Amino acid sequence: MIQALDRVSEILNRTLTWLASVLLGVMVFMTCANIILRVFGKPVGGTVEIMAYSSALVTAFALGYAQREKANIPVDFLFQRYPAWLRKVLTCVNCSLVGVFFCLVGWQIAKYAATLRTTGEITETLGIVYYPFTYGVSLGCFVLALVLAIDMLKVVSGREEGL
Repeated sequence: MIQALDRVSEILNRTLTWLASVLLGVMVFMTCANIILRVFGKPVGGTVEIMAYSSALVTAFALGYAQREKANIPVDFLFQRYPAWLRKVLTCVNCSLVGVFFCLVGWQIAKYAATLRTTGEITETLGIVYYPFTYGVSLGCFVLALVLAIDMLKVVSGREEGL
């Protein structure tokens, strides 16, 4: 079961990371185009909106991948000195609390996205609808929660000592 969940997590994170990479490329292109065109007095309209929503998605889509790859900054000076059983317990508690937190955050953001969809809220300059971006951020939170649940299952099953 853990292997199947891990495989699903890998596919989800690979897809979201690819999408984040594409969005980041679009952001770089838009920034360069805006800088060059601004010199000629013709800046790209709505650049701020596109950058804001794209950066929210890039960040949210990278959360699960960063956790899977342990790309976060470890603060484990004392943690590594604890006995293995205590590291396991602390890792499980941490994964549980943070996983539940991100489930709640994802749920609340999804509820907010549903409200935005119902009200038909759009951006001021370009008239882009908000809710797809909001649902994307919610998805990123849920994928991070999945990765944390898998990490906890790995520790409980003895596949990893303590992350």
